[in-house]
Parts: sequence; structure tokens; C-alpha cells
Amino acid sequence: MTEVEAIELARAYVALSNSHRVELILPMFSATAVYSSSAVGEFVGSDSIGEMMREFFTSYPDVFWLAENYRYDNNRVTFDFSLQANAAATGEHLQRQGVERIEFDEDGLIKKLEVKAS
Repeated sequence: MTEVEAIELARAYVALSNSHRVELILPMFSATAVYSSSAVGEFVGSDSIGEMMREFFTSYPDVFWLAENYRYDNNRVTFDFSLQANAAATGEHLQRQGVERIEFDEDGLIKKLEVKAS
């Protein structure tokens, strides 16, 4: 996978996340992918990741990520993000910044995704 391809896949993942399209996001993950977040925990396997995402998008129906400064290194793309959302149940505003790293397998599927909020 080239640098351009990997960064474009990472950008597509962010765009689909911003549109809350879980049915289009999940095919981007390998069946055994690991999703690890300092905010929501660790999830193993695309089924578990999909369940977490559906619950998150239900809890924060207006969540939006601004991602920038994409960097590539050996099938890994790292970028900085800021997140804005309002909780559906309480209206409480959520705001976070951090770094996200997506590691792709040889087929271009996400095998590991790490989110570290600061």
C-alpha cells in the first residue's frame, strides 16, 4: 500500500464516521481488528466494533471529528483530531482532542485502530 492510498483510506474512514455510516465503516475493518480508545475502551473483532459504534452514534447523534495533519509510516496513518458532540440523553456538550492511529493490513483493511484523547 502506498502512502497516498493509506492516507485516502484513513480520510474515508473519518468521512464515514462523520456521516455515522456504520454499515459502510465496518467493511473497512478486518474480522479480527482491534479498536482501542482511551475514551470508550477496547473492542476486538468487527462485530464488537460495530456494536460499540452504533451505541456511540446513538448516544451522540451529532458527533463530528475534524481530522488534520495526516502522517504515514509503514501502513500506519496517524492524525490529530478534535471531536464535538452533544449527548442525546442529557444535552451535555462533549469536546475532545487527541491523536488517532490506523494500521492497515496487506489487503488495505484496518487491523488496529488506536485513539488517544488528550
